[in-house]
Amino acid sequence: MLLALGAWADSASAQRASARKASAQPAPTSGGIEVVQLRENFYVIGGAGGNVVVQIGPEGVILVDSGSTAMADEVLAAIAKLTPLPIRYIINTSMDADHVGGNEVLSKAGLSILPGAVAAGAGLNDDVLSNFGHASVFAHENVLTRMAAADPPIPSVFQPTKTFFYRLYSMYLNGEGIQIIHQPNAHTDGNVIVFFRRGDVIATGDIIDTTRFPSIDVARGGTLQGELDALNRLMDLSIHNVPLLWYPDRTFLVPGHGHVYDKLDLLEYRDAITIIRDRVQDLIDQGMTLAQVQAANPTLGYRSQYGTDSGPWTTEMFVATVYNELAAKKNGP
Repeated sequence: MLLALGAWADSASAQRASARKASAQPAPTSGGIEVVQLRENFYVIGGAGGNVVVQIGPEGVILVDSGSTAMADEVLAAIAKLTPLPIRYIINTSMDADHVGGNEVLSKAGLSILPGAVAAGAGLNDDVLSNFGHASVFAHENVLTRMAAADPPIPSVFQPTKTFFYRLYSMYLNGEGIQIIHQPNAHTDGNVIVFFRRGDVIATGDIIDTTRFPSIDVARGGTLQGELDALNRLMDLSIHNVPLLWYPDRTFLVPGHGHVYDKLDLLEYRDAITIIRDRVQDLIDQGMTLAQVQAANPTLGYRSQYGTDSGPWTTEMFVATVYNELAAKKNGP
């Protein structure tokens, strides 16, 4: 029965992947990166570390994340092939090196959207407000705090130049209502999702990673519950193509790594994490140790799709993180 359900799920996923490809047209590539067009003015640059979202409009270019330092020049070259307009904003979804590593190169290649701006009586000069004429780098305040507190500290050229500390920040550029929504204690405590409302594109950062189970960075404030809360929030924000299922219209969710999702892909991902959590909780209630839980393989049915046995975040590490959080909750303070 499990094999039959798995085969059905694989078939459904393949059909949705085919529909996404019909809507996402290839664009120019540079070096080892790949550029895919999502909408008329939306692109995803893959292979640059973390995925980079590019939105283009009359005011210029808005980026979500900047990839790794090593790939920054290639990302910049790819953007130049898409438009001659300047980069105005870089919005970082977290403090991870593969999402902020290109901040220096891409910001300096851009142009502030606020030249000559003055905050009367605020004690700020034009250079501070306009990032010295460069594109602004925007993130949640926790991103800046953790980057500055790192040992050794992460150089200021990679740090955000503008932050917010409340639930969400909204702005209107390029004909788009853009909502930058803080999702506390998900992958880290500084994660945001970036919702382009008119384009119906959501950049999720590492809240979604289609190449593995979600990475929960406990040392930087990540939690399983925060991850599930974020996935449920994305479910609320995204819309599938009903009732006209033959239309390609839908919400596109661009993950931190991997291929673009739609709502049904997200549903499978969210449900997989929820089911694994419930399995681990049941094994804990039976009095099993972490080693016994690992041996019971609570990721059965999902391991082949999302699991990995090598690299910086393995299936065993994911299960251990889930176990430790649930066991701590069960045992209490």
